[in-house]
Amino acid sequence: MKDTYLFDYVNENEFKKLERSIKKYNMLAYKQLYFKYYPSLKSGKFLGKIIDKNSSNNTTTYELKLATDTMFAKVHGTIRLYYIVYEKEKIVMLDKFEPIEILSEGHASELVTYKGVMVSKQHADKDMFKINLLNMIDK
Repeated sequence: MKDTYLFDYVNENEFKKLERSIKKYNMLAYKQLYFKYYPSLKSGKFLGKIIDKNSSNNTTTYELKLATDTMFAKVHGTIRLYYIVYEKEKIVMLDKFEPIEILSEGHASELVTYKGVMVSKQHADKDMFKINLLNMIDK
């Protein structure tokens, strides 16, 4: 059998919550994650950029940007997955997603959209202002 890497989680419950939020609010990123990136990581092709390398533990930390709608990216930031690779143990430790604030809020309660972009309940005015400003700049 071909060498494959196993997935493990730093905090599985929190990670799965954020993953479900991505599925609900950004299906493009979710499909890309499940059908392109996860199989690639399991096969040993590590995507994204290296942000930390620890030679004593023989680990490498990666940051992988997921496909995100441009308006969502401008308002909330791009969706990024952070993961740690343990070379000797053949383990990919899935760490977290960012932007964590909007994703965790999206999991906790139903978010509304404004002009096709999720709006945070805590910062609704700020998010709507950004969306209107970006729309005015595009015109």
